[in-house]
Parts: sequence; C-alpha cells; structure tokens
Amino acid sequence: MSIVEKHVADNSPVVQFTEVARKRVLSYLSANNLSGLRISVKKTGCSGLSYVLDYIDERNSSDLTEELQDDFFISVDKKSLSFLKGVIIDYEKQGINHKFTFKNPNQTGQCGCGESFTVES
Repeated sequence: MSIVEKHVADNSPVVQFTEVARKRVLSYLSANNLSGLRISVKKTGCSGLSYVLDYIDERNSSDLTEELQDDFFISVDKKSLSFLKGVIIDYEKQGINHKFTFKNPNQTGQCGCGESFTVES
C-alpha cells in the first residue's frame, strides 16, 4: 500500500491517504466538479466520535487548508485536529460494500459496529 502524505508547517503528518483513497476522492471530485475534501469529527454514536468527510469547492478560512500533491485540497477542521493527527485514510471494497476506513493512532476504543471511536483526552 502506498501512502500520500500531507504535512503542516512543522512537517509532521496531519492526514495521510493511501493511493486507493486518493484516487477515489479524485474520481468523485472530478465527476462532481468539486475541488476539495473537508475532514472533521463530530460527537455521535456509542463511542463518542465519528469521522465526517465532506466534498467541497470552497476553502473555509477557519480550517487548516493545504493542497495535496496539486490534485485537490484538504481542509481539516481545526477543532478536530487533535483527533485527526496521524490518521491514514484508506478506501476498501468488501463484496458490494465500499467505504473509507480510518487508521487512527490516537484512537483508544471503537464501538462494535465501527461507526464511532474514542480518543483519550
């Protein structure tokens, strides 16, 4: 699996995409005439937090926004940054199901269905 990294000014990874995930994002953006992906977390589910991916066209000035290898831009919700630092986003196909998956080094727990996760404060 190859990984495409995105770095902030201190050169530490914020969010990484596998090549498969990057291609899936690019395909959707191209088909829908959009240019970016916003990544955040919200409070929900049995474990407390859930990932949110929104395809967007405009940058949000309150987000950390950077270009990803000139392919598309990512906007990371600054309030979610501590939960997302170091996350690897992949895109997996299992039978007829297709979904983005998240490998999060900050995660300390997950609900049984995998829809929400926990991070120690």
